Amino acid sequence: MSIQQDSAGTITGIFVSPEAGAPMRSLDWVEAVAGQGLAGDRYQHGDGFMSDRRGGGLELTLVEEEALTSLSAENGVEITAADSRRNLATRGVDLAALVGRQFRIGEVACQGVRLCEPCVRIEQLIGKPFVRPMVHRAGLRADILSSGIVRVGDTVVVLPEDGDVQTPTAVPATADHDPDRH
Repeated sequence: MSIQQDSAGTITGIFVSPEAGAPMRSLDWVEAVAGQGLAGDRYQHGDGFMSDRRGGGLELTLVEEEALTSLSAENGVEITAADSRRNLATRGVDLAALVGRQFRIGEVACQGVRLCEPCVRIEQLIGKPFVRPMVHRAGLRADILSSGIVRVGDTVVVLPEDGDVQTPTAVPATADHDPDRH
């Protein structure tokens, strides 16, 4: 599917995990920190299962709710957005079309880096088939270009290709932010 500048989707879920293999926690909002990741998530501090990998796209992961629904319809396997171990669940946006594109989630600018292909580690953690049925539709890896708050219900909007290019500006997480409070 091609993407147009005015196409938009919605954030339907936010999930973080403090360390590799720990359960994902559902949040109503989270602070996105440019050049680092989501506050309170394993990848913000380099503690994720794939943190030692080279290349971008370790700051933020997204998955389409539609892909998870399709998996259930096709294979009878119920996998929740939290089971997918992606940070953000979306509805109404073709994430594959965001590879190489800048987009905005609420007030936060992001750069789509590459597809977030499924891995055996997720199957080990959730005890359900995930790799084969989710190949090429398990989500998107992205970099966070500007810091801000992401909320459930925020709109995902593709930025124009000829627009101002955002550059990463790392901003430390605020000391008083505690993801456990929400």
